[in-house]
This record gives sequence, C-alpha cells and structure tokens, in this order.
Amino acid sequence: MVDRGKPGWEDLPDEQLMQLRIRDLGLKIRHSPLEPFIGQLYGELDARGIRYHPPCYLADEWFCPNKVPVIAVPFCLAHPRLKHIEMRMMYEVEGGTPKTCMKLLRHECGHALNYAYLFYRRTRWREVFGPFSAPYSTSYRFQPYSRRFVLHLQDNYAQAHPDEDFAETFAVWLDPESRWETKYQDWPVIRKLRYVDRLMRAAGEQAPRVSAHQKTPSSADRMTSTLAAYYERKRKYLGSDFPGYYDEMLRRIFPATAAADGAPRASSFLRRHRRRIINSVTAWSGHRKYDIHGLVAKLVKRCDALGLRIAAPEPETLIELTALITTVANNALRMPPDRAKK
Repeated sequence: MVDRGKPGWEDLPDEQLMQLRIRDLGLKIRHSPLEPFIGQLYGELDARGIRYHPPCYLADEWFCPNKVPVIAVPFCLAHPRLKHIEMRMMYEVEGGTPKTCMKLLRHECGHALNYAYLFYRRTRWREVFGPFSAPYSTSYRFQPYSRRFVLHLQDNYAQAHPDEDFAETFAVWLDPESRWETKYQDWPVIRKLRYVDRLMRAAGEQAPRVSAHQKTPSSADRMTSTLAAYYERKRKYLGSDFPGYYDEMLRRIFPATAAADGAPRASSFLRRHRRRIINSVTAWSGHRKYDIHGLVAKLVKRCDALGLRIAAPEPETLIELTALITTVANNALRMPPDRAKK
C-alpha cells in the first residue's frame, strides 16, 4: 500500500504512481522546471513596460479562466516523472519543450491581459478583432493561407475566435524573437499588431482593472482523481484528437505479423503514396486537400511511432488505406459549407 502524501512518489514505478491522487502529489510551481519559463515570461513583460504579471497555477490543461486574469498550466509540466507519464499515456506533451512552453505562456498571457484591462469591451478592439461575445465552437473552419491572422500556434488558432485572435497577436508581439514588424509588414494583419502595440504601450504602466482572485478551476491541489482515472477521462474526451485514436485501425491494415525484417515501413509507404491518396480522398469526399494532408500526416506519425510494416500486397494496402482515410475524414472533419450544400 502506497503511503500517500509523503515524499518519495517520484521514485515509484509507473503502475503505483498512477494510483495516486493528483492533489496528493504536492505539486508546486516554485522550484519546478516551470519556474524559469514563467520568470522568462515576466521578464518579457517587464521589457515591454507591462506592469501586470498574471499569476500562474497548476491545472489539468493550458487555459485562462473566462474573464479571470490568471494562467492555468498543465500539472504534468511541474515534474519530469509526470511529463514521462503524460508522454506514455497521451503520446505527446503540450508545452513539453522550452519553445512550445513559451509559446503557450505568451498566448495565455494575452488572454489574461485582455481580461485584466477589459480590452475586449472597447469599441476599437471589437472593430479590429470581432465581437468577444461570438460563440465558441469545438471545431472551426480556417483559411490556411490567410494573411489577416498571425501564425503562432498550430492549426491557425488565431482564426478560432476573436479572443484567440487577440491572444495570438499579443503572443507574436511579445515574443522578442518574432521580428513581427518585418515578417508581417506586407500582411493585412500588421494592422492588428500595431493596434496591440499601441494598446499595450498605453496600458503598460496602469494598474489592471480586474485583479486575480481565488477562482482557479481544475486546480491540481484540489484534484481528487487518481492519475489513472484522469488519463482515462482525458483520452475519452479527446476522441479522434487523441494521437493514439487511430492505432487499432492502423494495426488492422498493418498487423504485427508484418514486423519481419525487410518488410516495407508503413510510414514510408504512406509518404510515397501521399499525393495519390490525398487526391483520391478529396475527389470523392469533397474535403479540402489541406485537411486530408493533415490527417495523413497524423497517420504517418503514428505508423512511425508504432513501427508498423506492410503485410499485404501494395495495391491492396493502398485501397484499404484510402478507404480508411475517406471514412475517417467523413466522420472527423467538417465539410466546407459551399460543398456541404450540394
């Protein structure tokens, strides 16, 4: 029986560690691997003359509570063992590298400052970014090559909502290495960047109009779930966005019996026939090539991670793969409105 709440969980085997409640891990940002990154964020704010430093706390994922100027950071980033567990269970760690961690901190900081100074209530803010009251959606259509939005987080996240557009624009503006004035000088989005520049210069020395308070949803120090229960729920919630969601389907096409030496790698096969598959799927499904390309890229990555190899003849494998990707696309991707009407 594990004695919960006492130091030493860091050395437990994964199976025992998974049975601990998250709140009993005693996680703190102070002296954790996260502390230097948050310090870097605050240093960047200081360099820009921004007085307010949004408090950070450990939670279940990256987010900024609605209209509350605080930043929630995934608890797994507070300890290397928990990053290991996150990678084993989810196949990726969001913010697990210095570069991605800083990108996400800057993004969430944009939300926090928006709420702290009530920028979203300003008429000019709404004219530049759109209505803050616009409904959020779990999925959104975006224009992959639009120059009306900055490029920061993946999946053109600036196009998800006006609040996300502001947060992404702020993140690019804050990044000391973004060179936004040069990179975006010929893009329409430069208007948004210059607006953020003026906005932050004016607000920087002012006290925030809304201060942080104790409303910290999903705080790790109050999470009673065990790690095992937490990851079971997380996988179910993500559904097809979970990186391992397609593993069973891929193993049916590329069974373990194909692991013999000399069998072609499934990922190499997918890369070699990528264009043919994408053209065929888009022709018959009506989905955008950009979306199908992203789906194929996910499958290539999983084939590599699983070490899958080809068992059946290539023509038969190509037919099965094309059928799988068409089915997945029709179930997981939204049809563009102009095609959905037909």
